[in-house]
Amino acid sequence: MAKKMTYKEAFNELQDIADSLENGDLEVDMLAGKIKRASELVKFCKEKLRSIESEVNSEIKKSEEL
Repeated sequence: MAKKMTYKEAFNELQDIADSLENGDLEVDMLAGKIKRASELVKFCKEKLRSIESEVNSEIKKSEEL
């Protein structure tokens, strides 16, 4: 069973890809795959942040009702 990725792990991998792109360390043959992976990581991070925002807003609403 695959380990569930954390936001920090996804962000760090995304940063590594960005650094490789900036430094020109990627071969052209690998570029499309890395861009696809970066897109997946961005989507994961956005979804994670939206989920956390929703949870926080829910807790704030609950505390205001008390």
